[in-house]
Amino acid sequence: MGESFSEKRVAEGLDFDPEKTAVLVVDMLNEFLEEGGVMVLAEGRELYGPLTRLFETARGARVPVIWVCDEHPEQDKEFDKRIPHCIEGSWGARVVDALKPEEGEYRVRKRRYSGFYETDLDLRLRELGIHTLITTGIVTNICVRSTVHDAFFRGYKVIVPTECVAATSHREQESSLYDIETHFGVVAPLEDVLRALERRSSGVESTARSAS
Repeated sequence: MGESFSEKRVAEGLDFDPEKTAVLVVDMLNEFLEEGGVMVLAEGRELYGPLTRLFETARGARVPVIWVCDEHPEQDKEFDKRIPHCIEGSWGARVVDALKPEEGEYRVRKRRYSGFYETDLDLRLRELGIHTLITTGIVTNICVRSTVHDAFFRGYKVIVPTECVAATSHREQESSLYDIETHFGVVAPLEDVLRALERRSSGVESTARSAS
C-alpha cells in the first residue's frame, strides 16, 4: 500500500541549466569525518573521491560550490538532543583538508540540520540566479535530507548524486534516497550529473576560444 501511495508522482528527468546551478556541500567537517571528531561517520570518507571529481567538473563549468557547515556557540539548544559538536572556531568545525574550499567560495554557517534554517543561503542563491541545487555531503538522513526538504519547499530543483552522500546506515541511505526521489527531487548516478556539467564546461571552453 505504501509503495502504491508513493509512486503517484510525476517523473522528473535530469535536465537542468548549469548556468543556474550550484553545488551544495553539507557538513564535510573534521568533527564528523576525521579521527578526533566527537561524532565520526567513517563511511563519509568514501565521498572524498567522488566529491573531488564533482568539484573539478563544476568549477570548470563555472558552477559555484557552496559549503554548508555546522557551527555552534558553546551553549546551543541543539545540544539538548545531540552532544556538543562543531563549536565555532574549533578544529571540528573546519572543512576536512581533503576537500578544502577554493578562495572565494561561499561558506554558510548553520546551527540546525537544514542549511536554510535561519541562514542567508536562500538569499545568496537568489542573488546568484540559482534554480538547481546539486546537494551532497553528510548525513543523508539528517542534514542533507533537511536541506533538500527546505530547498524543495522554496521552489528549487534538487539533484542528489548517489555517490556523493552518506547516511548513518545502509537502511537509512536507501530509505532517504527513495523518499527524496519520490517526493523532493532527483536522485542520479554521479556519472550522469558529470556528463550534464561537462556539456556546459565544453561550451565555456568553446566560447573562450572564440573570444580569443
